[in-house]
Amino acid sequence: MADTPDTSATPAAPIAVKRKHRKVFIVLFILVLVPAVIISLWIWVSLGYTYSSGERAGYVQKISKKGWICKTWEGELAMANLPGTMPQIFAFTVRNDSIAKVIEQNAGKQVSLTYDQHRGVPTSCFGETEYFVTGVHRTGT
Repeated sequence: MADTPDTSATPAAPIAVKRKHRKVFIVLFILVLVPAVIISLWIWVSLGYTYSSGERAGYVQKISKKGWICKTWEGELAMANLPGTMPQIFAFTVRNDSIAKVIEQNAGKQVSLTYDQHRGVPTSCFGETEYFVTGVHRTGT
């Protein structure tokens, strides 16, 4: 019995290393997955829930496609209550290319924009403003 080596201690070391690697993997997985799920839910709720909706009329002053990575259509509508007064500027975002083209064709003309307001959008990748235009029609000459 003294000649046989004790092998009961050697298999414990690889099992302990495997358990340690598994715990590190689980912790890293949780540190990546939990924030990703929270951010995804935040985006889904903020873009899926409409805080308010309405219509604004004025003259399209500017429309352009902007952004380094995420290109979005951004524009401005000049709303003047009385002739000769300073116009109030309504900044908006357009997510639909066909709506953006119609707005672009009517630049400088009086239009009415239908919009949805989405508050709390987490990044400017979805748009620089919280007002997303969903429709446009020309109102004046």
